[in-house]
Amino acid sequence: MLHPRANAMLAFALPALIIGSASSLVLLLVMNIAAALQQLLWVTLPGALSLDAQSPWWPVAMLTLTGVAVGLIVRYMPGHAGPDPATESLIGMPLPLSALPGLGLALIVGLAGGVSLGPENPITAINIALVAAAGARLLPKVPRMDWIILAAAGTIGAMFGTPVAAALIFSQTLAGNNETPLWDRLFAPLVAAAAGAVTTQMFFVPNFALQLDAYDVTRLPDIFSGAIVALIAIALGMVALWCFPHVHRLFHSMKNPVLMLGLGGFVLGLLALVGGEITLFKGLDEMKRLAQDDGYSVPALLTITLTKLAALVIAAASGFRGGRIFPAVFVGVALGLMLHQHVPAVPAAITVSCAIMGLVLVVTRDGWLSLFMAVAVVPDLHLLPVLCIVMLPAWLALAGKPLMLVNRRQPPHDD
Repeated sequence: MLHPRANAMLAFALPALIIGSASSLVLLLVMNIAAALQQLLWVTLPGALSLDAQSPWWPVAMLTLTGVAVGLIVRYMPGHAGPDPATESLIGMPLPLSALPGLGLALIVGLAGGVSLGPENPITAINIALVAAAGARLLPKVPRMDWIILAAAGTIGAMFGTPVAAALIFSQTLAGNNETPLWDRLFAPLVAAAAGAVTTQMFFVPNFALQLDAYDVTRLPDIFSGAIVALIAIALGMVALWCFPHVHRLFHSMKNPVLMLGLGGFVLGLLALVGGEITLFKGLDEMKRLAQDDGYSVPALLTITLTKLAALVIAAASGFRGGRIFPAVFVGVALGLMLHQHVPAVPAAITVSCAIMGLVLVVTRDGWLSLFMAVAVVPDLHLLPVLCIVMLPAWLALAGKPLMLVNRRQPPHDD
């Protein structure tokens, strides 16, 4: 009764469901372990040792030790905890299974220790490797790229609690085949993303939204203001992008990963002295605290913005395992709140959403993901027309600019 093309899509439905759910469970397992370890390191341990966790030097000590621990993992675990993260995008080819324990452990230690990176890149890499290995064994005739797409879609759906982000990303990636309609190619990835999102929501509902004043009416001046905000965010992000390979080269001139990451952790601790504890960790919980607290002045918000951006560059360039999207969102929130305080006539919903979009554009160079993150953090439908128009000059400003990646792959460290 069904067209052969529909039968082909249905054939992938069950594997996609399993892959999406499994991807979510891996994400939840890693994040729960990291949260428990974070509680141990930042609350339980100082209390047991009668130490003052509020001391400004506690983050310096903690981040330095975190860097040393991740360096030991990178040096001595099989597979060196995966490739240099500065050379990898969100979705890549499968890693050897031997590298996954080290990569997962390095991610957990980094997240718990307060490193300014998110979980997205390592979790996606782990799920892709597991799914590709299982698919090659169970269904060897299925192309490896199909397994990569399903694993990535399931992970993205699980992280954001909705399949929308995966649909937007893969609508761009899978486009270009005139013989098969786009929605046919999106069918299995959407099943995987939906399964991942539903599985995540069975345990908790990801909520990125900030409590900002509602944006009720679209105004023409806000389009111009939003474009200026996005361009300011892009200019700030381009400074970080220019610094990134130079900082990477500086850290990687040290051949010993324990020394390299230990120094990286120490620098992150010093930055925490400048920006405060709110600039630590991946940034999602911290950005909500930032938006709820009206006590931050323009200079304080500027300091937080620059400190977090510097921490993102240092963490990614020095070899910590993690993603750059979530910290970039925090930087966008801090920048947007600062610009709103500086020019109160421009609504905070405009400054925050456009700043997020500009920063995420620099980090990912993905228009759909940038738009999604802006709307996820400031969920107001009246913003959509403004953001879609603001995206155009922002995209023009970034046309032809380099990505936030180091092209030269580093050789593995000597044991």
